[in-house]
Amino acid sequence: MKGPITEQFNKVAKITVYFWIMKILATTLGETTGDLLSMTCSLGYRTSLFITMGFFILALALQLKSIKFHSLLYWAVIVGTTSVGTEISDYMDRTLGLGYIKGSLILVSFLLLTLGLWYYKKKNLEVYPILEKKNEIFYWVAILFSNTLGTALGDFLSDSMGLSYSGGALVCAGIIIVVILLHYFTRINQIVLFWIAFVFTRPFGATFGDLLTKPMAKGGLNLGTLHASLVAAFLLVTVLIYSNWNSSKSNE
Repeated sequence: MKGPITEQFNKVAKITVYFWIMKILATTLGETTGDLLSMTCSLGYRTSLFITMGFFILALALQLKSIKFHSLLYWAVIVGTTSVGTEISDYMDRTLGLGYIKGSLILVSFLLLTLGLWYYKKKNLEVYPILEKKNEIFYWVAILFSNTLGTALGDFLSDSMGLSYSGGALVCAGIIIVVILLHYFTRINQIVLFWIAFVFTRPFGATFGDLLTKPMAKGGLNLGTLHASLVAAFLLVTVLIYSNWNSSKSNE
């Protein structure tokens, strides 16, 4: 009886292989959408931030108001955090002139502060299930900072470190593989590994987004931000539908 009750009141996605695939696609979509607004549409980082922040706040308000988990709404909030994270990171690094290193250090500090307050208040950092409103608020704040941090780290790898977009994606993929191995073959705290993976899937998605959109002369595929966003959105929805179908089938 405990299992069905937990599922009924849970508010967030279960951590499965589908979760991580959708996380990467959502981060790619957030990256390309943010660049679509700020660069392709020439709105600038400040105006684009207002637009993406509005979408994020609306989706988050609906998510917090909901009394149970809705997969489409949940992933809309994730996409919102990735889009807002892209604009915040670019605004900090470029408009404010902080640079990638200072920007990343600030974001790491805010992420650790959020996780520290979460643990201080609730005595745990469990990411599934989320049953209480306070835990959910800490959860989304941590996700917003981790996705923003991921954008800065991805840009740092491609711009400051001189790696190609594919090279940056390979570095992040390597870190993710190490985390997976640690998950299966060590006793390192699983929540710690989750947040490390969550942070580094963001720059992986960001560099993959850059790989899709940037000119071939810079190591990209030159799809453009609009087409890359459409491709990422299509893949995300496809995996989401299949994941829901597979989950419902396994529960029969």
